[in-house]
Amino acid sequence: MSIASHLKKQIFIKAQNIVPQHQLSRVVGKLAASENPIVKNVVISAFKAQYGIDMSIAEQGNALKFKSFNEFFTRSLKDGVREIDTNPKSIVSPADGAISQIGQIEDGEVFQAKGQSFTVDNLIADPQLAAPFKNGQFATVYLSPKDYHRVHMPFSGTLTETLYVPGELFSVNQTTAENIPGLFARNERMVCLFDTEIGRMAVVLVGAMIVAGIETVATGKVKPTGRLEVEQHNLYLEKGAELGRFYLGSTAVVLFEENKMQWDEAFKATSAVEMGKALGHLL
Repeated sequence: MSIASHLKKQIFIKAQNIVPQHQLSRVVGKLAASENPIVKNVVISAFKAQYGIDMSIAEQGNALKFKSFNEFFTRSLKDGVREIDTNPKSIVSPADGAISQIGQIEDGEVFQAKGQSFTVDNLIADPQLAAPFKNGQFATVYLSPKDYHRVHMPFSGTLTETLYVPGELFSVNQTTAENIPGLFARNERMVCLFDTEIGRMAVVLVGAMIVAGIETVATGKVKPTGRLEVEQHNLYLEKGAELGRFYLGSTAVVLFEENKMQWDEAFKATSAVEMGKALGHLL
């Protein structure tokens, strides 16, 4: 790495510790929710050009037909664009994006990036609820700005608890993953816990810098309170069903119990993934 590149990374990391993360996210959130035609059309057009958004797969192909940037960003896809793997033993990707990391949880430690990890206890924010995953399997999927931003079920199950966990709002790209200790267990997040035919499963929706909101089908759009919020549920969702969505990009972390499933060896860090494609299978 060049000196200039190293310096740029260090400035990027330090800046995130200085900027008012939540205040900035609230400002961006208001802009993203605006239905003023001039404002939303300018923002959508600039974003679409910057990130090369593929509107050909969207149900509404005209980006300027959306009422707000938020509606554009959480756009639905055309029927048949993302087929859900039909093998009853398959575990599918919860989202479009790229694998950040994937593998086994080692004595409660989840690998984040070179030299960095976080604990399942901290991620879920309840040691008792985290216990089943102590030596299980995990996959972390990063959703970039250009991606489809709805999160779907990796496997069929009954939602039993959601935990809104307040936290920071660091960016979740590769640079921060390599330099911010415990990143995914420090950021604001929504933990979704399930009972499945193979035991417990968790899908954690992790917020990030300027992410203006997280929404789930059970809770609606999350209203940050600054304190841990736990809700009980009894909602069955099929594999591939929509679970939630991000208002601006972030990360989904999937957890399974030990000796229940395994990931396909073809998937490594940086592997591209599509929602509904098989990532692994039951043992």
